[in-house]
Amino acid sequence: MNSLLNAGSLIKMFYLSLMLVVMVFPVWQPAFAQVQYLHPMDNKPQAKDFELPDLDGNKVRLSDFRGKVVLVNFWATWCPPCRKEIPSMQRAWDILKTKDVMLLAIHVGGNEDQVWTFLTDFGVEFPVLLDAKSKVSRAWPMMGLPVSFVIDPKGRIALQAIGGREWDDEKLIKQILALKENG
Repeated sequence: MNSLLNAGSLIKMFYLSLMLVVMVFPVWQPAFAQVQYLHPMDNKPQAKDFELPDLDGNKVRLSDFRGKVVLVNFWATWCPPCRKEIPSMQRAWDILKTKDVMLLAIHVGGNEDQVWTFLTDFGVEFPVLLDAKSKVSRAWPMMGLPVSFVIDPKGRIALQAIGGREWDDEKLIKQILALKENG
């Protein structure tokens, strides 16, 4: 009988604890929505230049955009947070391109046909570069996908984002545009 009471007490304590957690944290938000800012980089390291083909086979170099703010995003079609952030990245591109800010989305690995299909499905119009052998991505300070870096007009990594974002969020757009004035 005592063991039944103890089991019943444990179950009751479990449910009370669960209710407390639900009351304290009433809205469960996905991790994707929790962080909507970009982290400043200590010492603003110089961004490593690269040359990669775009989807039309044209060579694109990061240094071609010196003097501009550039958002560099590393992603892959198989990455769920990458897939989730792509629509907001397109909306951000619609804003940023009018402000003379460049966006370069670098697809890491994979095959070109999958990338084309993915981008067509999502209506992507921003520049996408192919890092088929992951050579460029290995040279940058990456910790998983997606990861993004905002390069200031002097070619330094000023901000970074590890994980997905809603790129058209007003706070993020303001942080990016602030680099134009503050360089």
